[in-house]
Amino acid sequence: MRVLITGGAGFLGSHLTDRWLERGADVVVVDNLVTGDLRNLDAARASGRLEFVNADVSEGIPVDGDVDWLFHFASPASPVDFTRRPFDVLRVGSVGTLNALEFANERGAKFFMASTSEVYGDPEISPQPETYLGRVNPIGPRAVYDEGKRFSEAAVMAYHRHKGMDTRIVRFFNTYGPRMRADDGRVVPNFVMQALRNEPITVYGEGTQTRSFGYVDDSIEGVLRLADSDCTEPVNIGSQWEFTVVDFARLVIQLTGSKSEIVHLPPLPDDPRQRRPDTTRALERLDWKPTTSLEDGLRATIEYFRLGL
Repeated sequence: MRVLITGGAGFLGSHLTDRWLERGADVVVVDNLVTGDLRNLDAARASGRLEFVNADVSEGIPVDGDVDWLFHFASPASPVDFTRRPFDVLRVGSVGTLNALEFANERGAKFFMASTSEVYGDPEISPQPETYLGRVNPIGPRAVYDEGKRFSEAAVMAYHRHKGMDTRIVRFFNTYGPRMRADDGRVVPNFVMQALRNEPITVYGEGTQTRSFGYVDDSIEGVLRLADSDCTEPVNIGSQWEFTVVDFARLVIQLTGSKSEIVHLPPLPDDPRQRRPDTTRALERLDWKPTTSLEDGLRATIEYFRLGL
């Protein structure tokens, strides 16, 4: 088995790399290290079955030989990236996806698309099932990512329907865990780093917006079960445990023993008010559900960031 993972030096991609190596596969990681980090692959490199290619998938995929699977995980994925690297996000979500699909098509590989709950935008229903078509602002600051992922899903399904490609699509919901970037800009690293430094924890708006946090080990297990299945429809992977952002901030303060106080900043534009997956399809088709409690996952994540200080 030879597996190619775009974005394999990033947060999710590096964990997926480790799991495929554990399965005995040879893994090729293609990453331009814009948001990825080679240190995430330290353990993987020791296996002797990892090949790393420094390349931007938006420019092409310079990999020789056949592959059995292509997992397209390349993309900056945090709000700070949407304003700091908007054109990189747009390119990888459009041209990068098309390049990856064409590469897989030419090699006869199966294709796995890492999508996101952002395709639902600011939803009008909760929890969000895969059949919900979403409520996305196509001209807002988050659109470079949201619409890029929606385009990617459309491209994957076009290759599936018209070229017979064996494809999968996963929609991640607020996955967190070790190897997230400290400056990621998402709520988990923001709150944890602020708490560890005893700095004010910054909550945008009143903090009544909700998130459902899924630990990375559970999410990657869902990816592998989806890959092993015959389910070609999108599948939500995330936690059913829904928290308000302000309650989550209080939990981080408690688990870190921080002296931080919570401060409120103006709301972010297009920030979803509710984020909770309907995971019925994952349970019925993959026999998957999360098993890591938020407290246990956060403790592991806090320890990771604490060691990096």
